[in-house]
Amino acid sequence: MSEMNLKKEEAQRQENISEKVSAANRFMDENKRLIYAAVIAVLVVGLGILAYNQWVSKPKRAEAMEQMFPAENSFAAGEFEIALNGDGNNLGFKDIISEYGSHAGRAATFYAGVCELQLGNYEEAISYLKKYKGKDAILSGRATACIGDAYVGLEDYGTAVSYFEKAAAQADNIFAATYLLKAGIAYEALGNADKALACYKTIKDQYPQSVEGYDIDKYISRIEAE
Repeated sequence: MSEMNLKKEEAQRQENISEKVSAANRFMDENKRLIYAAVIAVLVVGLGILAYNQWVSKPKRAEAMEQMFPAENSFAAGEFEIALNGDGNNLGFKDIISEYGSHAGRAATFYAGVCELQLGNYEEAISYLKKYKGKDAILSGRATACIGDAYVGLEDYGTAVSYFEKAAAQADNIFAATYLLKAGIAYEALGNADKALACYKTIKDQYPQSVEGYDIDKYISRIEAE
């Protein structure tokens, strides 16, 4: 390529860049009010979120946590009715969730679900426990297993099995043996001895040191003797 052609190409390139810069400048000039308004709107929204977190969300969370203490103490003492519904002086988990919503934290729905389960209110227990979205694997596994327990209470053993097996997979620790035993018993209620036996043998092979593992041979022997 000749030097003249190279110069022409370079000149054309510079001209194209100049045109793009000019077009950008024109766009800025023609739309600067809109751009400034958009920037201001973003700043206002950002400041609003910061203010909400600082002056509304944080105090609400702190207040909710304070209200939770008496309910948690009642829960620990096995006083599930009081823990759920309060005692007239302190709120229970149900009212805390109603009043504070997400500010009450994930644990409130877990506690409420377990209370309902212990009180035999299975549908309500399932509703609460399905809303629990905790990140801790052990507690998530327990919540899932509690849903299974609620379905057992409703005599829906097929659905219960699916939750027990899911809980065992979530837990992936010694608690899995508990959930597998529950799954095996539910399978037996469904008349599916083969799957029940598979659950029991998994406990024997993978969790022999668990409480369930020490006693699992009687479950296996019973099915194999049939």
